[in-house]
Amino acid sequence: MVNIQWSDGAPIYRQLKDRVIAMMLDGVLKPGDALPSVRQVAAEYQLNPITVSRAYQELADEALVEKRRGLGMFVTDEASKKLLKSERERFLHDEWPTVAERIERLGLSIEELLQAKGNK
Repeated sequence: MVNIQWSDGAPIYRQLKDRVIAMMLDGVLKPGDALPSVRQVAAEYQLNPITVSRAYQELADEALVEKRRGLGMFVTDEASKKLLKSERERFLHDEWPTVAERIERLGLSIEELLQAKGNK
């Protein structure tokens, strides 16, 4: 895994779960890839193994990873599709209205937004 900065705003297991989800969306973890073991993550980030297990269990409950007896946890074939769909819905429902309101308030045009994106 990558260096993680924990914040006080959310439980550690949730932050760990979100980090794994981000790695799936970014293509760092691909379908069929193994997640690091609970013990490995717990030792690397000085976490309680129960915290890591809880994050992994939530990923399994959402069918984003699957347990393979004696082998560990693996990213499912459908994880990317499920995540992309749910993240798009969340963005459109939770984030986009605020962004669109701000764009309107600032009087920005589509051309200005596209130009700003191109200058990135």
